[in-house]
Amino acid sequence: MERKNAASARPPNPAMPYREDCWSEGETSTLVDAWGDRYLELNRGNIRQKQWQEVADAVNARPSGGRRPPRTDVQCKNRIDTLKKKYKIEKAKISDGAIASQWPFYSRLDMLVGSSVPPIKPTPLPSPPLALPLPTFIRRSYSAAAAAVADGDSGSLSKSSRSSMERRMSRERKRKREIDEGDGMRELARGIGRLAEIYENLEGEKHRQMIELEKQRMEFIKGLEFQRMQMFVDAQVQLEKIKRTRRSDAGEMGLSIAFPSLLQLLVLNLWLYAVLDLGTAVTHSKFLIWNAKTVCSFLV
Repeated sequence: MERKNAASARPPNPAMPYREDCWSEGETSTLVDAWGDRYLELNRGNIRQKQWQEVADAVNARPSGGRRPPRTDVQCKNRIDTLKKKYKIEKAKISDGAIASQWPFYSRLDMLVGSSVPPIKPTPLPSPPLALPLPTFIRRSYSAAAAAVADGDSGSLSKSSRSSMERRMSRERKRKREIDEGDGMRELARGIGRLAEIYENLEGEKHRQMIELEKQRMEFIKGLEFQRMQMFVDAQVQLEKIKRTRRSDAGEMGLSIAFPSLLQLLVLNLWLYAVLDLGTAVTHSKFLIWNAKTVCSFLV
Protein backbone atom coordinates (compact mmCIF):
# COMPACT_ATOMS: atom_id res chain seq x y z
CA MET A 1 0.00 0.00 0.00
CA GLU A 2 2.85 2.37 0.87
CA ARG A 3 4.56 1.54 -2.42
CA LYS A 4 1.42 2.52 -4.35
CA ASN A 5 1.15 5.86 -2.50
CA ALA A 6 4.83 6.62 -3.16
CA ALA A 7 4.41 5.84 -6.84
CA SER A 8 1.40 8.16 -7.11
CA ALA A 9 3.20 10.98 -5.28
CA ARG A 10 6.16 10.98 -7.66
CA PRO A 11 6.34 13.88 -10.24
CA PRO A 12 5.27 13.05 -13.80
CA ASN A 13 7.87 11.69 -16.14
CA PRO A 14 8.49 14.05 -19.13
CA ALA A 15 9.09 11.10 -21.39
CA MET A 16 5.55 9.81 -20.92
CA PRO A 17 3.00 10.39 -23.74
CA TYR A 18 0.71 13.47 -23.80
CA ARG A 19 -2.51 14.13 -25.65
CA GLU A 20 -1.96 16.66 -28.45
CA ASP A 21 -5.43 18.17 -28.04
CA CYS A 22 -4.92 18.94 -24.36
CA TRP A 23 -4.10 22.64 -23.96
CA SER A 24 -3.64 24.38 -20.64
CA GLU A 25 -4.93 27.87 -19.93
CA GLY A 26 -1.40 29.25 -19.98
CA GLU A 27 -0.66 27.79 -23.40
CA THR A 28 -4.01 28.99 -24.72
CA SER A 29 -3.43 32.51 -23.35
CA THR A 30 0.01 32.72 -24.99
CA LEU A 31 -1.44 31.34 -28.22
CA VAL A 32 -4.23 33.95 -28.29
CA ASP A 33 -1.74 36.78 -27.62
CA ALA A 34 0.71 35.68 -30.33
CA TRP A 35 -2.02 34.97 -32.87
CA GLY A 36 -3.91 38.19 -32.04
CA ASP A 37 -0.83 40.36 -32.69
CA ARG A 38 -0.33 38.96 -36.17
CA TYR A 39 -4.06 38.92 -36.88
CA LEU A 40 -4.32 42.65 -36.18
CA GLU A 41 -1.13 43.43 -38.11
CA LEU A 42 -2.69 41.81 -41.19
CA ASN A 43 -5.86 43.88 -40.67
CA ARG A 44 -7.79 40.73 -39.69
CA GLY A 45 -6.55 38.83 -42.75
CA ASN A 46 -5.43 35.24 -43.19
CA ILE A 47 -2.20 34.24 -41.45
CA ARG A 48 0.42 32.46 -43.53
CA GLN A 49 2.34 29.32 -42.66
CA LYS A 50 5.48 31.25 -41.68
CA GLN A 51 3.51 33.35 -39.22
CA TRP A 52 1.85 30.25 -37.79
CA GLN A 53 5.32 28.90 -37.13
CA GLU A 54 6.16 32.14 -35.28
CA VAL A 55 3.03 31.65 -33.17
CA ALA A 56 4.11 28.09 -32.36
CA ASP A 57 7.59 29.33 -31.39
CA ALA A 58 6.03 31.89 -29.04
CA VAL A 59 3.93 29.16 -27.38
CA ASN A 60 6.94 26.87 -26.99
CA ALA A 61 9.03 29.71 -25.51
CA ARG A 62 6.88 29.84 -22.35
CA PRO A 63 8.75 29.23 -19.06
CA SER A 64 6.79 26.04 -18.37
CA GLY A 65 6.70 24.95 -22.03
CA GLY A 66 9.49 22.39 -21.62
CA ARG A 67 7.28 19.93 -19.75
CA ARG A 68 5.64 18.66 -22.91
CA PRO A 69 6.67 18.18 -26.57
CA PRO A 70 6.79 21.44 -28.55
CA ARG A 71 3.64 22.56 -30.30
CA THR A 72 3.59 22.67 -34.11
CA ASP A 73 2.06 25.29 -36.38
CA VAL A 74 -0.71 22.86 -37.37
CA GLN A 75 -1.63 22.26 -33.72
CA CYS A 76 -1.76 26.01 -33.08
CA LYS A 77 -4.01 26.55 -36.10
CA ASN A 78 -6.35 23.76 -35.03
CA ARG A 79 -6.48 25.19 -31.51
CA ILE A 80 -7.44 28.64 -32.84
CA ASP A 81 -10.21 27.07 -34.95
CA THR A 82 -11.48 25.29 -31.84
CA LEU A 83 -11.45 28.56 -29.87
CA LYS A 84 -13.39 30.31 -32.64
CA LYS A 85 -16.06 27.60 -32.56
CA LYS A 86 -16.24 27.87 -28.78
CA TYR A 87 -16.58 31.65 -29.10
CA LYS A 88 -19.49 31.29 -31.54
CA ILE A 89 -21.29 29.00 -29.11
CA GLU A 90 -20.74 31.38 -26.19
CA LYS A 91 -21.88 34.36 -28.25
CA ALA A 92 -25.05 32.52 -29.25
CA LYS A 93 -25.79 31.86 -25.59
CA ILE A 94 -25.42 35.54 -24.75
CA SER A 95 -27.60 36.61 -27.69
CA ASP A 96 -30.33 34.24 -26.46
CA GLY A 97 -30.52 36.18 -23.19
CA ALA A 98 -28.22 34.10 -21.06
CA ILE A 99 -25.93 35.51 -18.40
CA ALA A 100 -22.50 36.83 -19.37
CA SER A 101 -20.09 34.14 -20.44
CA GLN A 102 -17.79 32.69 -17.78
CA TRP A 103 -15.31 31.47 -20.37
CA PRO A 104 -11.99 33.24 -19.61
CA PHE A 105 -11.10 33.83 -23.28
CA TYR A 106 -14.46 35.21 -24.42
CA SER A 107 -13.66 38.93 -24.00
CA ARG A 108 -10.30 38.65 -25.78
CA LEU A 109 -11.72 36.75 -28.74
CA ASP A 110 -14.66 39.15 -28.88
CA MET A 111 -12.23 42.05 -29.37
CA LEU A 112 -10.41 40.17 -32.12
CA VAL A 113 -13.12 38.39 -34.11
CA GLY A 114 -16.34 39.77 -32.63
CA SER A 115 -17.02 42.15 -35.53
CA SER A 116 -16.29 39.55 -38.22
CA VAL A 117 -18.09 36.50 -36.79
CA PRO A 118 -21.93 36.55 -37.08
CA PRO A 119 -23.81 35.12 -34.13
CA ILE A 120 -25.14 31.62 -34.73
CA LYS A 121 -27.39 29.33 -32.83
CA PRO A 122 -25.65 26.38 -31.23
CA THR A 123 -26.19 23.08 -32.98
CA PRO A 124 -26.54 19.88 -31.03
CA LEU A 125 -23.17 18.23 -30.66
CA PRO A 126 -22.87 14.63 -31.83
CA SER A 127 -22.53 12.03 -29.17
CA PRO A 128 -18.90 11.21 -28.40
CA PRO A 129 -17.63 7.92 -29.77
CA LEU A 130 -17.18 5.05 -27.46
CA ALA A 131 -13.62 4.80 -26.17
CA LEU A 132 -11.83 1.87 -24.77
CA PRO A 133 -10.83 2.25 -21.12
CA LEU A 134 -7.18 3.12 -20.68
CA PRO A 135 -5.01 1.14 -18.35
CA THR A 136 -5.03 2.39 -14.80
CA PHE A 137 -1.36 3.30 -14.82
CA ILE A 138 -1.56 5.45 -17.99
CA ARG A 139 -4.79 7.14 -16.87
CA ARG A 140 -3.29 7.98 -13.47
CA SER A 141 -0.05 9.26 -15.02
CA TYR A 142 -1.95 11.45 -17.47
CA SER A 143 -4.06 12.92 -14.65
CA ALA A 144 -0.95 13.68 -12.63
CA ALA A 145 0.76 15.36 -15.60
CA ALA A 146 -2.31 17.47 -16.39
CA ALA A 147 -2.57 18.53 -12.74
CA ALA A 148 1.09 19.57 -12.72
CA VAL A 149 0.67 21.67 -15.87
CA ALA A 150 -2.50 23.25 -14.50
CA ASP A 151 -0.69 24.17 -11.28
CA GLY A 152 2.12 25.81 -13.24
CA ASP A 153 -0.30 27.82 -15.43
CA SER A 154 -2.81 28.87 -12.78
CA GLY A 155 -1.64 32.46 -12.86
CA SER A 156 -1.30 32.81 -16.63
CA LEU A 157 -4.21 35.24 -16.98
CA SER A 158 -2.38 38.06 -15.28
CA LYS A 159 -2.52 41.80 -15.58
CA SER A 160 0.36 41.80 -18.08
CA SER A 161 -1.68 39.93 -20.69
CA ARG A 162 -4.61 42.29 -20.21
CA SER A 163 -2.38 45.35 -20.47
CA SER A 164 -0.72 44.00 -23.63
CA MET A 165 -4.14 43.47 -25.19
CA GLU A 166 -5.16 47.02 -24.27
CA ARG A 167 -1.96 48.39 -25.79
CA ARG A 168 -2.63 46.55 -29.02
CA MET A 169 -6.16 47.90 -29.19
CA SER A 170 -4.94 51.44 -28.47
CA ARG A 171 -2.38 51.16 -31.27
CA GLU A 172 -5.08 50.02 -33.65
CA ARG A 173 -7.35 52.93 -32.67
CA LYS A 174 -4.45 55.36 -33.12
CA ARG A 175 -3.72 53.94 -36.58
CA LYS A 176 -7.37 54.35 -37.60
CA ARG A 177 -7.38 57.93 -36.28
CA GLU A 178 -4.26 58.75 -38.30
CA ILE A 179 -5.88 57.31 -41.42
CA ASP A 180 -8.99 59.47 -40.86
CA GLU A 181 -6.85 62.58 -40.35
CA GLY A 182 -4.93 61.83 -43.55
CA ASP A 183 -8.22 61.54 -45.47
CA GLY A 184 -9.34 64.92 -44.07
CA MET A 185 -6.10 66.61 -45.16
CA ARG A 186 -6.42 65.18 -48.65
CA GLU A 187 -10.01 66.47 -48.91
CA LEU A 188 -8.83 69.93 -47.77
CA ALA A 189 -6.04 69.94 -50.37
CA ARG A 190 -8.49 68.99 -53.12
CA GLY A 191 -10.85 71.79 -52.03
CA ILE A 192 -8.04 74.37 -52.11
CA GLY A 193 -7.03 73.14 -55.57
CA ARG A 194 -10.59 73.54 -56.87
CA LEU A 195 -10.83 77.05 -55.40
CA ALA A 196 -7.53 78.06 -57.04
CA GLU A 197 -8.76 76.72 -60.38
CA ILE A 198 -12.01 78.72 -60.14
CA TYR A 199 -10.08 81.90 -59.24
CA GLU A 200 -7.73 81.38 -62.18
CA ASN A 201 -10.67 80.97 -64.58
CA LEU A 202 -12.29 84.18 -63.28
CA GLU A 203 -9.06 86.16 -63.68
CA GLY A 204 -8.60 84.85 -67.22
CA GLU A 205 -12.17 85.81 -68.16
CA LYS A 206 -11.69 89.28 -66.67
CA HIS A 207 -8.48 89.78 -68.65
CA ARG A 208 -10.17 88.71 -71.89
CA GLN A 209 -13.04 91.17 -71.30
CA MET A 210 -10.60 94.04 -70.69
CA ILE A 211 -8.78 93.25 -73.94
CA GLU A 212 -12.08 93.18 -75.85
CA LEU A 213 -13.18 96.54 -74.37
CA GLU A 214 -9.83 98.10 -75.26
CA LYS A 215 -10.19 96.89 -78.85
CA GLN A 216 -13.67 98.44 -79.11
CA ARG A 217 -12.39 101.74 -77.63
CA MET A 218 -9.51 101.91 -80.11
CA GLU A 219 -11.85 101.24 -83.05
CA PHE A 220 -14.21 103.98 -81.86
CA ILE A 221 -11.37 106.51 -81.50
CA LYS A 222 -10.02 105.52 -84.90
CA GLY A 223 -13.41 106.27 -86.48
CA LEU A 224 -13.61 109.68 -84.78
CA GLU A 225 -10.09 110.57 -85.91
CA PHE A 226 -10.91 109.62 -89.49
CA GLN A 227 -14.06 111.78 -89.40
CA ARG A 228 -12.12 114.73 -87.96
CA MET A 229 -9.46 114.54 -90.66
CA GLN A 230 -12.12 114.36 -93.38
CA MET A 231 -13.90 117.45 -92.03
CA PHE A 232 -10.56 119.26 -91.71
CA VAL A 233 -9.72 118.55 -95.36
CA ASP A 234 -13.18 119.70 -96.44
CA ALA A 235 -12.73 122.95 -94.51
CA GLN A 236 -9.34 123.60 -96.10
CA VAL A 237 -10.81 123.06 -99.57
CA GLN A 238 -13.57 125.54 -98.82
CA LEU A 239 -11.10 128.14 -97.50
CA GLU A 240 -8.89 127.74 -100.59
CA LYS A 241 -11.88 128.47 -102.78
CA ILE A 242 -12.59 131.60 -100.73
CA LYS A 243 -9.02 132.93 -101.17
CA ARG A 244 -9.23 132.62 -104.93
CA THR A 245 -12.29 134.80 -105.14
CA ARG A 246 -12.18 138.49 -104.83
CA ARG A 247 -13.58 140.41 -101.98
CA SER A 248 -17.01 140.73 -103.34
CA ASP A 249 -20.45 139.52 -102.61
CA ALA A 250 -19.45 136.17 -104.04
CA GLY A 251 -16.60 135.95 -101.51
CA GLU A 252 -18.92 136.76 -98.66
CA MET A 253 -21.27 134.10 -99.97
CA GLY A 254 -18.39 131.54 -100.02
CA LEU A 255 -17.46 132.44 -96.43
CA SER A 256 -21.02 131.92 -95.35
CA ILE A 257 -20.90 128.48 -96.98
CA ALA A 258 -17.51 127.45 -95.46
CA PHE A 259 -18.05 128.82 -91.92
CA PRO A 260 -20.47 126.05 -90.76
CA SER A 261 -17.96 123.40 -91.82
CA LEU A 262 -15.21 125.15 -89.84
CA LEU A 263 -17.46 125.39 -86.79
CA GLN A 264 -18.30 121.69 -86.99
CA LEU A 265 -14.59 120.92 -87.24
CA LEU A 266 -13.82 122.90 -84.07
CA VAL A 267 -16.63 121.19 -82.11
CA LEU A 268 -15.52 117.73 -83.28
CA ASN A 269 -11.91 118.46 -82.27
CA LEU A 270 -12.97 119.49 -78.76
CA TRP A 271 -15.16 116.39 -78.36
CA LEU A 272 -12.43 114.08 -79.64
CA TYR A 273 -9.87 115.47 -77.21
CA ALA A 274 -12.39 115.16 -74.38
CA VAL A 275 -12.91 111.47 -75.24
CA LEU A 276 -9.17 110.81 -75.50
CA ASP A 277 -8.59 112.69 -72.24
CA LEU A 278 -5.48 114.35 -73.71
CA GLY A 279 -5.56 117.44 -71.52
CA THR A 280 -7.53 119.76 -69.28
CA ALA A 281 -10.01 122.46 -70.19
CA VAL A 282 -7.16 124.99 -70.55
CA THR A 283 -5.59 122.83 -73.24
CA HIS A 284 -8.95 122.61 -75.01
CA SER A 285 -9.36 126.38 -74.95
CA LYS A 286 -5.83 126.89 -76.33
CA PHE A 287 -6.63 124.46 -79.11
CA LEU A 288 -9.83 126.41 -79.91
CA ILE A 289 -7.86 129.69 -80.15
CA TRP A 290 -5.32 128.02 -82.46
CA ASN A 291 -8.08 126.80 -84.78
CA ALA A 292 -9.66 130.28 -84.81
CA LYS A 293 -6.31 131.86 -85.82
CA THR A 294 -5.96 129.31 -88.58
CA VAL A 295 -9.37 130.24 -89.96
CA CYS A 296 -8.55 133.95 -89.84
CA SER A 297 -5.27 133.36 -91.70
CA PHE A 298 -7.18 131.72 -94.50
CA LEU A 299 -9.65 134.60 -94.62
CA VAL A 300 -7.02 137.33 -94.83
